[in-house]
Amino acid sequence: MARRAHVALVAAGLVLAAAAPAQAQETATQRFFSERLQSDKQTSTEIKDLLRTRQGFVDRKVVFRDLTGDKRQDAVVRVQSGGADGAVALYVFSTDTGVKNSGLKVVFRSQELRRAQTRVRDGVLRYRSARPQPGDELCCPSAEVESRLRWRENLHKFTVAERTEVAPGDPWGDQR
Repeated sequence: MARRAHVALVAAGLVLAAAAPAQAQETATQRFFSERLQSDKQTSTEIKDLLRTRQGFVDRKVVFRDLTGDKRQDAVVRVQSGGADGAVALYVFSTDTGVKNSGLKVVFRSQELRRAQTRVRDGVLRYRSARPQPGDELCCPSAEVESRLRWRENLHKFTVAERTEVAPGDPWGDQR
């Protein structure tokens, strides 16, 4: 009888192990951008630590669009916290750096975000970050800030052209 119970427990364990989700494998794109961010001197210590310890990760969905108008794809890269804070950093990589043959470099960074979302429409990048108010639950901030970026050709970088406080769930600024 004890042997049967042991076999049943082992079988149940195997079924549970098979049903448990496997740890997602890092894609080549995620690895590429993670390595670039960790070696970039301007990446914050907090973000480097998240990536190095694997407590955070480069989002699986890297968006490739021409945001600088140079007819080359730029990369919109988010770093996920791996927890309730969601995406905590945003980077734009481009080869349009103003330096000949400089390769792919970060031309925009925002490294203190919470639950960040991004949207690219008609070559314009907007992003939102939660702005919790006193009394808000971690899950449900009552305010977000939406920022619209503008490419500054002469500086070869993005700057924030517009920043607006919005209620969660409001339509993106490009739909107003």
